[in-house]
Amino acid sequence: MGVRKKERAEQIKEAKKSLAFAKLNNCPTSPRKMRLVADLVRGQKVEKALQILKFSNKEASRRVEKLVLSAISNWQEKNEDASIEDADLFIKEIRVDGGSMLKRLRPAPQGRAHRIRKRSNHVTVVLGAKDNTQSK
Repeated sequence: MGVRKKERAEQIKEAKKSLAFAKLNNCPTSPRKMRLVADLVRGQKVEKALQILKFSNKEASRRVEKLVLSAISNWQEKNEDASIEDADLFIKEIRVDGGSMLKRLRPAPQGRAHRIRKRSNHVTVVLGAKDNTQSK
């Protein structure tokens, strides 16, 4: 059992080396608000996604825009010889997971206290390149 797990873990590690991704941990925005922005750009081409994020009014879109730019630069590091325009990059996967929660107390009437949960999230962006060799 241990050998199979180790081999599978190494396969996953090798597959991740070829992917271009970026992660943002403990972003102080609620996951629900961040998912609204993530749903706008999921599956879009990178150029179109950046335009959508640039002209969106939501604060979370600024953070996602910066994250997508980071993923693009990570892709460029792995593929120095290829250009972005020829690669036809798109957002293959964008995931928003709940992060740690800060718990605070707010005074309430009659000596009581209500708990306030300040949520945070983790965002992961994975880029994919469409293969033009198959279509030719």
